[in-house]
Amino acid sequence: MNTEKITEFLPVMGLWLAQFGLKAAGAILLWIIGRRLIRLAVSLVQRGMRNGPIDPTVIGFLGSALSITLNVVLIVALLGFFGVETTSFAALLAGAGLAIGAAWSGMLGNFAAGVFLMALRPFKSGDFVSAGGVTGTVDEVGLFATVFFTPDNIRTIVGNNKIFSDTIQNFSATPYRRVDLKAQIAGAVEPKQAMQLLQERLARIPNVLRDPAPVVEILEFNPYGPVLAVRPFCAHEHYWQVYFDTNRTIREAFGEAGFPSPELRYFVTQSGVTH
Repeated sequence: MNTEKITEFLPVMGLWLAQFGLKAAGAILLWIIGRRLIRLAVSLVQRGMRNGPIDPTVIGFLGSALSITLNVVLIVALLGFFGVETTSFAALLAGAGLAIGAAWSGMLGNFAAGVFLMALRPFKSGDFVSAGGVTGTVDEVGLFATVFFTPDNIRTIVGNNKIFSDTIQNFSATPYRRVDLKAQIAGAVEPKQAMQLLQERLARIPNVLRDPAPVVEILEFNPYGPVLAVRPFCAHEHYWQVYFDTNRTIREAFGEAGFPSPELRYFVTQSGVTH
């Protein structure tokens, strides 16, 4: 009796396995072809956008969003291929989304901040900025995080929510920057002479702008003597070259002029020693 049932069941089982195997093979083939088509579609869309006046940051963002959307569509299509009700899957996906959203609220915050970064565009790819506690060149603004390259060439990734909730400084938004330095001179040195000397020497530094002209003024006084504010202007890409050249120029100019080194002098009074 059992043998007869097993004999009757084997052809049915074999047919079911054959059908399932064909479906599985078809699903694998569909997945492979679908993934390649998605990559091709995203590549074509991004290539088309690069030919237009669209910022590279926006292109990367839209490409990532398109890739995620098409992959979800592909998964739904595969489930439908196996006979799974997509409406039930949509409800399941919505429920899972709520659960994931509650557990990963920080990720959703990064995503929302990324959307606002795309809309407001406080910076773009290639800008030199200070944001989220990082100073560097923007490489890419993604869905959840922004990639920077710091001046010492370290790839740094910062969550978009941290960037959007913090102060953003975009150094590339204007055509030039000001280099802020100080020069200490001795009390015996005439400030006008030192200021005129620096004005002449700053004009010789490569890449220092003539308009606006460098600023040299008395900033403050301390027990050593006057402190000069030395402020040349330059294009963003020349900032560090001008910064270091200005420091060297201050030292060389004062040394060649024979200015005495600032020294802290002590004055003896009846009440004791004071500065």
